Amino acid sequence: MHILVLGGTTEARRLAALLVEALPDTATVTSSLAGRVAEPKLPPGGVRVGGFGGTEGLTAWLRTHQVDALIDATHPFAGTISFHAAAAAAAAHVPLLALRRPGWTAGAGDHWHPVGSLDEAARVLPALGARVFLTTGRTGLAAFAALDDLWFLMRSVDAPEAPHPARMEVLLERGPFTLEGERELIRRHRVDVLVTKDSGGDATAPKLRAAREAGIPVVVVRRPPAPEGVPVADTPEAAVSRLLTGEGLLGR
Repeated sequence: MHILVLGGTTEARRLAALLVEALPDTATVTSSLAGRVAEPKLPPGGVRVGGFGGTEGLTAWLRTHQVDALIDATHPFAGTISFHAAAAAAAAHVPLLALRRPGWTAGAGDHWHPVGSLDEAARVLPALGARVFLTTGRTGLAAFAALDDLWFLMRSVDAPEAPHPARMEVLLERGPFTLEGERELIRRHRVDVLVTKDSGGDATAPKLRAAREAGIPVVVVRRPPAPEGVPVADTPEAAVSRLLTGEGLLGR
């Protein structure tokens, strides 16, 4: 058996570890990373880095390497890879499952402003605050580059590239983050508005509670559309269970 995991997330690494542990030694687990992070955390099993060349390239890879099941465990904001995975799995007749962490939900005391894109986030920011904690990653900063009247604290794993806001301090950090650490960061930098993507999961969720406690607004970028009809597991454990039983995989 050969399992291909489209990874790059905490859940994907956990999934690869569970599969390596659960499957016999004759099985192969390969994790594919996009290569956008300079020093990614590598999962157990085999690892390949880089793109496939669109749907046709992924289809060819599935066939050439005799993949028996494909699991899309990419980030909810990874872009078009999920659509390529769905099309390639159908073309190569390979069962497909998506592993998606649940999105965040606003609770009592939250002041969330949902938006559909980074451009829309930039448009609403000036009315919400002047000192921005920007946690949307190092790509897409051009959307905020013209906001010269605002100050930004930007956090990402790797250093950003221009264009980006002129008044910006960069924190090079990798989650998970603690609630106490997020509280102190907001206090020390006098943050009065938070911008985030609805990534979901626990690793970066403490910032939302810290923002709630500080009474500051949160601009939340909604998730982009995902392919329809692809079954979804919300935890690595559930994904392994479906894979081992053969239930709930598209194309099987």
